[in-house]
Amino acid sequence: MLVQIPGNTIDDLFVHRYQTDQLLVVRGSFILVILQNRQYEYIYLSENRPQVVKIPPGVPHSAINLNPENCFLVNAVLRHGTPYAKDYQPITPPFPYDLALAEKIFATEENATIPQPA
Repeated sequence: MLVQIPGNTIDDLFVHRYQTDQLLVVRGSFILVILQNRQYEYIYLSENRPQVVKIPPGVPHSAINLNPENCFLVNAVLRHGTPYAKDYQPITPPFPYDLALAEKIFATEENATIPQPA
């Protein structure tokens, strides 16, 4: 499925019980937030450095898009059972995201991926 993350977005968490998400950014960039062991991990994903990230069942995750432009990604979902309605209802994060760190990661990564003139 094609997913749009609007510009200037900070999403709540989602957790899927019977599905694996496989994400690949095709336009734009965003930060994937993973909650594990009561800590957030921030993963920068961009069309300029294509990579597939797998999110297994039971892992809370979110998206932060600090760009004004929308980000588009493909989610090649693997179903491991019947879809569960609560899988698609947002969950309030148990503690705030570190937005200063997210901004730093975004700035660093965005500058690193801007093509430099030869």
